Amino acid sequence: MSVPDTATAFWVTREAFGELKHEPLMAPGESEILVRALYSGVSRGTESLVFNARVPESEYARMRAPFQTGDFPTPVKYGYCSVGRVAQGPQELLHKTVFCLYPHQNHYVVPADAVLVLPEQVPAYRAVLAANMETAINGVWDANPMLGERVCVVGAGVVGALVAYLCAQIPGVDVRLIDTNPAREALAAQLGVAFCTPENAPTDQDCVIHASGHPDGLRLGLSLVGNEGRVIEMSWFGKGDVALPLGGAFHSQRLTLRASQVGQLPAVLQPRWDYRRRLTLALSLLTDQRLDALISGESDFADFPAIAAQLFGPGSTALCHRIRYP
Repeated sequence: MSVPDTATAFWVTREAFGELKHEPLMAPGESEILVRALYSGVSRGTESLVFNARVPESEYARMRAPFQTGDFPTPVKYGYCSVGRVAQGPQELLHKTVFCLYPHQNHYVVPADAVLVLPEQVPAYRAVLAANMETAINGVWDANPMLGERVCVVGAGVVGALVAYLCAQIPGVDVRLIDTNPAREALAAQLGVAFCTPENAPTDQDCVIHASGHPDGLRLGLSLVGNEGRVIEMSWFGKGDVALPLGGAFHSQRLTLRASQVGQLPAVLQPRWDYRRRLTLALSLLTDQRLDALISGESDFADFPAIAAQLFGPGSTALCHRIRYP
């Protein structure tokens, strides 16, 4: 296959506005590969903050995606859920379907070691969940749910649902997925997880994992844990400030509030784990066809700019939105 002269990519060119831009595409070098994108996934939580220019200046460096181009706030090419086929490269990768932490772009050249070949049992259309699964794995590691514990996950978005899905597979762990949207009960049922709305949430929990992206969810989480309980905060609020009730029970019950962020491996695992091993694990956990329930919609790449404002808007109920490339 000949190398295209140009690639087309989605850029956030100003606050709450995106467009497709053409850019030169160089031929792959000796240790590089050319990937033709099949799908990319929209990681709505983080990407909505990028799209709406809500990344705090203090986090500009830490929040850079591996192949990001441009700088926050805008213009910026951002994303990290790309699945494609290797069109040029070494024989062991040629024509293989791979996952790469690359922005929304139809063709791209990356180092050969920047991709992972999909397991045979994981279809390309589901592999867009790999980055979210990686985040969920890190959250479960940080929460460290133990045999027989009572665990609530607040927020039934993609990451929260995946965290609950993983916790439910630990023997003896009693898991509840909590969301203000009662329609999320159907999603929980498809994933084999018990569901409830906030007013029916159980108390005296050993651990609460918060992933709703809303301050009310974190406040709810603090109210659900019992004595010496722990709350794991997986949401990122960008420029937003959050008011929390840290008097009363927070002190008297010696509660723990701890952040979990996928950009750093838990310290206890760092001697033996690296990011590539964690991503390999994430891909291997996507064999379950029930996870297709987390893909709430699909659009052609050409239509991405037209739907972006709605997709990243405050009223969006999208889970993982999949972008399809011609």
